[in-house]
Amino acid sequence: MSYEVIKSITQYQGKFLSVKEDTIILPDGKTASREVVQRGAATAILPIDKQGNVILVRQYRHAVGQMLLEVPAGLLEEGENPADCAKRELEEETGYKTNALEFVCQMYPTPGFCMEQLYLYFAEELEEGKQNFDEDEFIEVEKYTIKQALTMIEEGKIKDAKTILLLYGYAVKKRT
Repeated sequence: MSYEVIKSITQYQGKFLSVKEDTIILPDGKTASREVVQRGAATAILPIDKQGNVILVRQYRHAVGQMLLEVPAGLLEEGENPADCAKRELEEETGYKTNALEFVCQMYPTPGFCMEQLYLYFAEELEEGKQNFDEDEFIEVEKYTIKQALTMIEEGKIKDAKTILLLYGYAVKKRT
């Protein structure tokens, strides 16, 4: 099937995302409008310490008006390799660093309206590093067993999709 873009207008340009409105031709020849959030690629990392605990970060997410428990994550800088970004974000947000990253997958978290791509990783063999928050970041670092984290998903205490995916993925990996 073909979906040709015949017109594209940027409706909003922000600091780290933009919104465009595309007019497309549908397979039946009719036209339709689609709004697309344009945002750069990002990484998300599930850190696992030597005792098998997962390290998560709690931070305020304004879009949902809540403090959410999540894996460390962040946007790739211009020309940055996803693995390098993952290592950088891991240390900046948790104070841990690693050279033992395991690539899990590349995914689209919300492809219905956003073109963002996420590169997901497991991080083991953690070493002490140094936290370095962004000026507007206030992060709490928390450790849980994988069992505790999975229970928190079931109880609705962990709601972030990338975090849920990485936690379930790690649980499956440990069973195999």
